[in-house]
Amino acid sequence: MSLLPAGKRLAFAAQGERLCLGVWRAGRWIVCPYGAVLDGASAKDQCARCAQLDRSRSVAADTMADDPRPYGVYLAYFGPGLLKVGITAAERGPARLVEQGAVAYAWLGRGPLMAARRAEALLGSALSVPDRFAKAAKRAARGALPPVPVRAAELAQLHRAARQLAGWPETLEPVEFACADHTELFGLDRIPGEVAELGGMTPGAEIVGEVLTGVGADVYLRLAGVGAEVGVGVKAGAVAGAVSGAGERERGAGAGGVAGAVAVMDARLLSGWVLGPAVGEATTVPVRAAARGAGEREREGMGGQEGLF
Repeated sequence: MSLLPAGKRLAFAAQGERLCLGVWRAGRWIVCPYGAVLDGASAKDQCARCAQLDRSRSVAADTMADDPRPYGVYLAYFGPGLLKVGITAAERGPARLVEQGAVAYAWLGRGPLMAARRAEALLGSALSVPDRFAKAAKRAARGALPPVPVRAAELAQLHRAARQLAGWPETLEPVEFACADHTELFGLDRIPGEVAELGGMTPGAEIVGEVLTGVGADVYLRLAGVGAEVGVGVKAGAVAGAVSGAGERERGAGAGGVAGAVAVMDARLLSGWVLGPAVGEATTVPVRAAARGAGEREREGMGGQEGLF
């Protein structure tokens, strides 16, 4: 957040190939021994073999049940009806909520890892509270959020229901309800109702624009120019074509846009690239209409959560 303040101008290009970041060990990345090249459109920053090695001792993959650290169970709000349950190491505080782009949140309990896991599972089975939402659903909700008191009331209702469940883990200490809201931190009032999306990078592709705000891994930019029409969907297979101007566009998605349009970029798509200065004045990655999918659960596997606890 602090590295990309509102008003900051970005102008960079992808150079070479996107390479696997390797394995996270002892607080640093160890270079991928395979030199694996990654898909520019994927949020994953590891190849399959490095990801498998990370998962061999991971809280997210339930292969670290002996972790002695205390854990917090939280309820996170992303929009009306979009409430999830999750856990995070207590020592991390609200960092996990910020990383996920939670609009608001409340702590539910605190205790040993396995007790936190049982509480998370209990909410899922008894109250059908999910443990994740699709990126498209979270993005769509940000453009039409209700007032802060309404968000807090929805969180409070779920908090009360969760605490009344039979089977609450005895070793999990309950936490009184207190709503924390990220309106100011994320600059949510700077996000317009209609926002396009930037696709993945390809060698030589450029992004040029001004930062409006950042929410989790999402960075909202006012584009200086585009190589594909804003508001017109570029098909998934046409990433390279959008850079060269040959991208096939889908009909009926809206009128073409101009410089000054707002688009959201998933910063995770930049991991593994070497970034250099842009040589042009326009964004040349694919720009497409925002996907719809409110309420859809994210089923991308647990790899994206490793190391975040």
